[in-house]
Amino acid sequence: MKTNILEYYNKLAKSYDENRFGNSYGKYIDQQERIFLTSFFKIKKYSRILDLGCGTGRLLNFATHGADFSEKMLEVAQEKHPDKILAKGEISEIPFDINFDCIFCFHVIMHQNKEETRLFLNECYRKLDKNGTLIFDYPTKSRRTVVSPQEDWHAGNSFTSDEISNILENKWKIKNKTGILLFPIHRIPKSMRKFFLPIDIALCKTFLKNWASYQVIILEKI
Repeated sequence: MKTNILEYYNKLAKSYDENRFGNSYGKYIDQQERIFLTSFFKIKKYSRILDLGCGTGRLLNFATHGADFSEKMLEVAQEKHPDKILAKGEISEIPFDINFDCIFCFHVIMHQNKEETRLFLNECYRKLDKNGTLIFDYPTKSRRTVVSPQEDWHAGNSFTSDEISNILENKWKIKNKTGILLFPIHRIPKSMRKFFLPIDIALCKTFLKNWASYQVIILEKI
């Protein structure tokens, strides 16, 4: 399965940005994530930030380092961000010999089952400094039940808040949660989507985040 995923992303690398985030749907998600990270890093200052599963470097401007398991995706990322320190590696085996103040990981856990997610959390715990911050997103099971669940590996895994809490194993303090993509934006006309974005962001900070497509969780290493 991992080989299939790697081949998929290696082949997709050159066109990934355009295919995934060049349309109005992808831009909608990208803007929500960028607004979240911009707001977060304005408040919290870090010197060593790892974008784990950085892909083609879409969010590398927020990080000092990046890691991904696809060498082709990393090639694109390095072209876009020649000043960043990048390395090939797994989310369960971070390929740097330093620790980080903060690690963030977007659109990766959706491909991982519970055990793989546990390994990811253990590795991030190992590679974070004391009281370091981990940020990651995951597909919400409540939303996947309402919408149509996917059977294949691509975004096929989803979690409840309780399932994530159980995996944390008392090693982490939950600092905050927010939602991403509450509205079924694919059903809204393209010309209207930008008007829903600020409303979506605001509602995703309320209890409605539990019904967003993704939840973003901010953890502090205990």
